[in-house]
Amino acid sequence: MALVPSFSYLLSRSRHSSVVRDSVFPKFSIALRKRFPLFFCRCYGPADNHRPITTVEAAKVETTLILKKDERFGSRGETEQVTSSSTIAAIVTSLGGPPGGVGIVRLSGPSAVPIAQGVFRPISRKRRNKSVWLPSSHVVDYGFVIDSQGNAIDEVLAIPMLAPKSYTREDVVELQCHGSEVCMRRVLQACLEAGARLAEPGEFTLRAFLNGRLDLSQAESVASLISSKSKSAADAALAGIQGGFSSMVKSLRAQCIELLTEIEARLDFDDEMPPLDEKSVANMIRRMLLDVDDALRTANYDKLLQFGLQLAIVGRPNVGKSSLLNAWSKSERAIVTDIAGTTRDVVEANVSVAGVPITLLDTAGIRNTDDTVEKLGVERSETAAAGADVIVMTVSAAEGWTPEDGELLARLKSNKVARTSSHVPMILVVNKMDRAISCEWLEKVSSSFTKHVLTCAVTGEGIADLESSLVEIMGLNDIHSGGRRWTVNQRQFEQLVRAREALVRLELSMKEAIPIDFWTIDLREAALALGRITGEDVSDEVLANIFGRFCIGK
Repeated sequence: MALVPSFSYLLSRSRHSSVVRDSVFPKFSIALRKRFPLFFCRCYGPADNHRPITTVEAAKVETTLILKKDERFGSRGETEQVTSSSTIAAIVTSLGGPPGGVGIVRLSGPSAVPIAQGVFRPISRKRRNKSVWLPSSHVVDYGFVIDSQGNAIDEVLAIPMLAPKSYTREDVVELQCHGSEVCMRRVLQACLEAGARLAEPGEFTLRAFLNGRLDLSQAESVASLISSKSKSAADAALAGIQGGFSSMVKSLRAQCIELLTEIEARLDFDDEMPPLDEKSVANMIRRMLLDVDDALRTANYDKLLQFGLQLAIVGRPNVGKSSLLNAWSKSERAIVTDIAGTTRDVVEANVSVAGVPITLLDTAGIRNTDDTVEKLGVERSETAAAGADVIVMTVSAAEGWTPEDGELLARLKSNKVARTSSHVPMILVVNKMDRAISCEWLEKVSSSFTKHVLTCAVTGEGIADLESSLVEIMGLNDIHSGGRRWTVNQRQFEQLVRAREALVRLELSMKEAIPIDFWTIDLREAALALGRITGEDVSDEVLANIFGRFCIGK
């Protein structure tokens, strides 16, 4: 207990020390450091007077630590240079669209507070006479950001989140400025001039992973949440961030390691331990396989949530394709007239069906024509139909099934066969039911389609039936509108498949009475594959690939 006051004293001294802070990160290979070259550069604490650090001064005092080869890192023979973490800054709100009311510039790293002290001037009764901002964690302060000449450039709120109670588990300061891109860039530039460097894509989340706040699957869920296109996608990503999938994977890995320990103990001390209960082991493997299979089933759902479906609305001219798109999307995306051939290009609209984002493609009417522009539109229509996940062929109930419709159906089928897309479902939509004369022909042609639906785009009648048919055809009825507990992406899917194959081989070895020392091979492989999902054992190239796809600021 006598060590506790001493340790607290050293910890408090290190927080206020002006010496170089050593890196809290382990040694990484050259591959990762090449992908994030600035992430591992040194950053230095401020002087006692809290003066901002300039790039020139940092270069003068920069030192490095050369570590010789360490056998714990395997066969990596290169001598590597391990340096301390720098302080990064970035605009974390979206740029490029209309300006918002508030924009955020984030700082993270050992010098986040000193750098913020160099650019932020608080305005409050309590701190009016103080020249330096002295932040309290998670307490908001109001003031101004100044540039290197001491000129105020924006009115801001400063929110300090001191380590470890922050997103990155480092000292973090967020400056909430006005949402104009000009304001945010000026505040960011002031931070960079004060000693921070611009963050690389995904670097904040990379630091959160390296510092143990998130595992790798949770970090991937962060990216999925940012790019989510529907409520269900956001719910599934949030469930992943909360650790539902990680908990299952870690539990499976722990069971593999526990069983591996039991087997190896019996190999070394066979005479001193009771025999292994093979029936209990078989039940454990069976339960693990059920959990893995349940996780694998979410892979297709993840693709649907992230990328959605493309649905091409095709048909001959003037059958109500554009009206159908407008009615379905509840917008006036496409121009609607009584003149045949109004639509000359592909018009897109986005809807959500059963929580899955659907891109509707309104195409030009497909027919033989000598008009050069219309001919280009027809070609684009056929291309859109060939690349779609679902084809909706629209006919007019007022005119019934015409020879031109039959030619178009044959044309679509021939294109599907030519492009090896014969599995693409086709839905027949009989539009303009308010003007229908007779639909006796429907029974003859409906067998050529997966489903048929009667609609009236003018009144919106039949749109719900069309969505229900789409849900049934694409298997979306198994997806809850509120989102599943989590989903697995392609990288996680591949590792789960490897783990499953290893467990199946182990189960087969038990049935064939193969000696238990051979069981350890498959158990190790399963544990290794599961560890790669959460980042327990993952290569630097994989890390660089994952975090390189993030946006700057996250």
